[in-house]
Amino acid sequence: MSAAARVLVVGPSWVGDMVMAQSLFMALKAAHPERFIGVIAPAWTEPLLARMPEVDLSLPADFRHGRLGLGERLAQARALRAHGFDQAIVLPRSIKSALAPWLARIPRRTGYLGEMRYGLINDVRPLDKNALPLTVQRFVHLAAERGTPPDGAYTPPRFAIDHARREASLAAVGVAAPGRPLLALCPGAEFGPAKRWPARHFAELARRALDGGWAVWLFGSDKDRPITTSISGGVPAGSDFVDLAGRTRLGEAIDLMSLAAACVTNDSGLMHVAAALDVPLVALYGSSSPKFTPPLSDRAKVLSLELDCSPCFARECPLGHLRCLEDLAPERVFAALGELAPAH
Repeated sequence: MSAAARVLVVGPSWVGDMVMAQSLFMALKAAHPERFIGVIAPAWTEPLLARMPEVDLSLPADFRHGRLGLGERLAQARALRAHGFDQAIVLPRSIKSALAPWLARIPRRTGYLGEMRYGLINDVRPLDKNALPLTVQRFVHLAAERGTPPDGAYTPPRFAIDHARREASLAAVGVAAPGRPLLALCPGAEFGPAKRWPARHFAELARRALDGGWAVWLFGSDKDRPITTSISGGVPAGSDFVDLAGRTRLGEAIDLMSLAAACVTNDSGLMHVAAALDVPLVALYGSSSPKFTPPLSDRAKVLSLELDCSPCFARECPLGHLRCLEDLAPERVFAALGELAPAH
């Protein structure tokens, strides 16, 4: 089958997955640099896509969660037809995600089978989970022609940062670039508490970092404010410590994180953002596993206690103790940080 000149990618709805999808866009462009790539995904993903040079067009798809929204999808399909896409690559594995490309009559609709999508997906690819254990590998393999043996190769995501836009982000948030090496701390994890290193551990790490010559900024959404407020309460007040949670839009958070000399983060969307910015990072794993969605960077260090009860992939610790993260001591994390990116 000949290569499509215009490809629509139906993107995922999680920050980390959308970051990893850039590796697919890179593979599509590497094979055919002239190829046009459009991405349809929730509107909030646009700041991520705007920092991916491979993406030529970003199309919002804001359907209410849990609803088929057939009328909305028909309207979206009519809009898609105007772009003349030759192929759609559908990353989510739900029936609903495959509807718009089918309704838009895009000739070639590629994806893994998922929820009984016969007909909606007419270029069905088998998924060899052993050959492709990582989510990013599964995304990238959809760029290959049908019948190509999976080799697991991928290029890690890398965001492009515009310096003028970064200065505008600093001004919008009302902060100045620090005069000391910046440590970004990302204490949130939307999935649930079982992925969050305790706030008191983050506070102890922040104190050690400030004493060691770092400036420290906390990153997160408005939902993370209770956590970051708790951390802030355990850190001496000073100009080198800033709580940015809830103060930044996603694009601003990306731009400001690009200033960091290092990052310590839970397994979260911001972990993948830091990796795509090529920021040295220490990633903390509790209930989840780096065997599926690790930080895609050779400057990342993963810390996990690998207890017998983990990974459990639960939102909350089913045993009620969260030892996988409670017992991960701040001094161990600080030592890993020092090995990865000394402040001086």
